[in-house]
Amino acid sequence: MQDTITAAINPADEKGSYLASAELEALKQYFQSGSLRVKAASQIGASASSIISETVAKSLLYGDITCPGGNMYPTRRYAACLRDLTYFLRYATYAMLAADASILDERVLNGLRETYTSLGVPIEATLQAVKAMKEVVTQRVGADAGQQMDVYLDHIISGLS
Repeated sequence: MQDTITAAINPADEKGSYLASAELEALKQYFQSGSLRVKAASQIGASASSIISETVAKSLLYGDITCPGGNMYPTRRYAACLRDLTYFLRYATYAMLAADASILDERVLNGLRETYTSLGVPIEATLQAVKAMKEVVTQRVGADAGQQMDVYLDHIISGLS
């Protein structure tokens, strides 16, 4: 994972040069949105379990997936689903704070689709849950901070699609 600061400074350092105007502008935007990102991360962290509960209620609880024979039955599978959604939320929050999606590639998405396919985890239901998570997070943190998180939750959706 590389945050916006190191992503701007490291290449300039390797070249032995000062930051160009494009890198300085990226840093300016990063710092300007910093308090919004930190506030959103704080709100998400404080209400993560209820965000996950509401996400599941909005997207997964009312289909065949929770019935006997479904992919969230028995409770062991249900718990695994909650665990994965919690990971998605936590790592998307880290990525938002760093303004860098590479942590999602490294820690979440690398091999996930293949793993889910081999275990019979329905990708469409997972995508539906992450989309619901976007809605729930935006309701909790507000539209501006929600847009910040949407970028990283969309990255997860894209990586699983």
